[in-house]
Amino acid sequence: MVVQSLIQKYPKIQTKVFIGGRTVGVNPKINNMILGYEAAQYELILISDSGIKMCEDTLEDMAVCLNNKVGMVHQMPYISDRSGFASHVEKVFFGTQHAKMYLCANMLGINCTTGMSCLMKKDVIQEAGGLTAFAEYLAEDYLLAQAFIDRGWQVKISSETAKQNSGHYSISHFHARLIRWTKLRIATIPLVSALEPIFQCMFLGAVASWAVSYLFDWTALVFFLVHVLVWFLLDYILAKVVQGGPLPYSKFEFLVGWILNETCFLYFIFCAHLNPVVEWRGHKYKLRWGGMMEELNSQNNYKSNLKHTLIEISSDKA
Repeated sequence: MVVQSLIQKYPKIQTKVFIGGRTVGVNPKINNMILGYEAAQYELILISDSGIKMCEDTLEDMAVCLNNKVGMVHQMPYISDRSGFASHVEKVFFGTQHAKMYLCANMLGINCTTGMSCLMKKDVIQEAGGLTAFAEYLAEDYLLAQAFIDRGWQVKISSETAKQNSGHYSISHFHARLIRWTKLRIATIPLVSALEPIFQCMFLGAVASWAVSYLFDWTALVFFLVHVLVWFLLDYILAKVVQGGPLPYSKFEFLVGWILNETCFLYFIFCAHLNPVVEWRGHKYKLRWGGMMEELNSQNNYKSNLKHTLIEISSDKA
């Protein structure tokens, strides 16, 4: 209804709505986008997930960043203001842990791109083989950005955040998502994944506390508590900067959410190694090194169909 009202409001704008898609690979997102991508007649392609709440000037802000050197602009994931403790925990994570990783990676020129909201030049994608070239990967956003980088283009981050606004959210759903992301990183960029624990508050604090107690005979517990306190205060400041205003939760809720996020990281890594199968949108995938994947459901369906065919052949012979 919203799309149809926009089409009627701007009849001179060439518009076409695509419902459904075409199977060109295992990745369901690529399959959904392929018809619209092939029909696009202009030089820029915008990917905006249905769960993203975009501000009125977001597209303009992203387009301004594009030039002769920058071929892709993406937004740092964040969370819209929503009610409930589960949403606050997500907001704390994306405003602290994830924000540090995302901002530092982009400052250092390390590929750390999520495809939930990004604007890119179509001719570069075509040069890389089109969207179909990324249909066998689950982390198509990372590999799309890498294709731009490999061809000499810069990938920049927008000044506005991608405000995720999913209608269904809970602590278990959020943790399952982080575990899925961890599995993707392990399969796609294993070296970076192996170094991730070093940059976590609790792990780094424990190692540093042991080191100073061994080298300087300092009290390890006191050093650890000071380390955690300083880290916590800096994270709180960062969360307010990312929010761009007052935080929609209390300081106590921030403390609880921060402790929960910081203490669960090693648990996510353990779960990711324990069960490497990825479940996404009702489908199960097996990841291979490099990020390629195969859908287990389709493989099981193929075996089931083959079994039924053999039974039918046997019946005919009987």
